[in-house]
Amino acid sequence: MTDIIVRSDGLEDFHRQQITLLGRSKLVFTSGSGPAVIVMSEMPGIYDEVINFARKVRDAGFTVWMPHLFGEVGRSPSGGYLAKSMARACISREFSALAANRSSPVVDWLRALSAHVHPLCGGKGVGAIGMCFTGNFALSMMVEPTMLAPVLSQPSLPLFQKGGMHISPADLSCVKDRLEKENLTVLAYRFDGDPFCRKERFSEYAAALGDRFQSRVLPDEAARVSRAAPHSVVTMHLIDAEGEPTRAAVDEILAFYQTRLCT
Repeated sequence: MTDIIVRSDGLEDFHRQQITLLGRSKLVFTSGSGPAVIVMSEMPGIYDEVINFARKVRDAGFTVWMPHLFGEVGRSPSGGYLAKSMARACISREFSALAANRSSPVVDWLRALSAHVHPLCGGKGVGAIGMCFTGNFALSMMVEPTMLAPVLSQPSLPLFQKGGMHISPADLSCVKDRLEKENLTVLAYRFDGDPFCRKERFSEYAAALGDRFQSRVLPDEAARVSRAAPHSVVTMHLIDAEGEPTRAAVDEILAFYQTRLCT
């Protein structure tokens, strides 16, 4: 499905490896040391802002595992490229982009990745962050016992719906059970006026998970100015300066990983 093209974008500080799990092989970029954190790119793929966020996680004392799920590695976003990458993902059997109450099939592989990397990296467990198209995946990954610190950044599936939870009822039941029994929480972020991740979606998560769902809604004016509407909290619309709400979100995420994963 995907075009694996590694461009000259500074990924030289990441190790590239093919990881085969459940009979499927994917290119994964790794860097750092310490407990594992799985960074899942937003659309259209792994680009410079996603890579910069992964470096922040690495520099905070974690091993980043960044799987290539769609798009061209290192290619800068553009309107045409975004549309092409989205269209190809939507017809892929790995994703169920339009479906509510269903977990995308690719989540099985991501859960297996969590189980695979935990003994390699140590710590109390594994963290994850999904962004936009992958935003919901971090929650579904909690079916895997090693996943302890899920972060949902502007979760946008199911597409074209104000609300909807992109997780199967069985997976949701398992996650809710773990949250209570293990005293775990889920962090989630969105901009107030995000057209792809609206208040109705967060309301559904809150209704299902109660106070285990810790949401942060940032004002639109906190986003870095760009041609796109405020959407990407830790990447494209991040203002990486002290005192900025988006910088505070990144700092909170890193502290969340420290608390949950480090012994």
